[in-house]
Amino acid sequence: MKRPTTTAAADPSAPAGAVDPAAPKAGRSGASGEGGPLPRPRADAVRNRERILAAAREAFVDFGSAAPLDEVARRAGIGNATLYRHFPDRDTLVHHVVLFTTERVAASAEAALAEEPDAFAALCRFTHAAADERIGALCPMLADGFDRDHPELLAARTALAEAVETLLDAGQEAGLVRADIGVGDLMVALSQLSRPLPGTACFDTDRFAHRHLQLFLDGLRTPARSELPGSAATLEDLTLKTTLKTM
Repeated sequence: MKRPTTTAAADPSAPAGAVDPAAPKAGRSGASGEGGPLPRPRADAVRNRERILAAAREAFVDFGSAAPLDEVARRAGIGNATLYRHFPDRDTLVHHVVLFTTERVAASAEAALAEEPDAFAALCRFTHAAADERIGALCPMLADGFDRDHPELLAARTALAEAVETLLDAGQEAGLVRADIGVGDLMVALSQLSRPLPGTACFDTDRFAHRHLQLFLDGLRTPARSELPGSAATLEDLTLKTTLKTM
């Protein structure tokens, strides 16, 4: 599979002949050069891009990564031409949806730990926020030759792992979360419990996802009421198993 395009597309609302703020500038490297800092993308272009990513994520939840791109454009409230200017092909769109979701989930972990009164409350807030970000929809998209090792995705996955590990460690060190689970256990349960059932006619799946996630979270409290079989799973365990499965 060809590697997805990672540079931002030109703003479709810009007049003909306008300079694309995301395009590389001659004689410049990095964020600044002889001409000073690169200009930021226009606000309407950023909004369009975020609307597309959010709409694509919802469409992928309902239909999988093969969701019609016309449906993505319709949900985003834009024309097909705007969609393709930002994301020229499906592979690029899927790549950026995964990146968008991963970065938002990592940010929610950091915010929860910084703002909640205790580490268990932070863990609960993070878990429900991650479900709302549709993290369970990522797994079906990581198939069919998806480039898991793209540098952008590796960096985002590392940031997510570190944020969730910090959150879980804080709960365990405070004696609020049982000590026999790892980040991998949390992420697998979160992905499974927040993933919608096949089909698009399931009644109020979000409601059930949050109910079942809270049942799971209550099972993470100390003191533990039972001994778990096996050993705690790390994100490295999950990455290794996924890699072996695709070989």
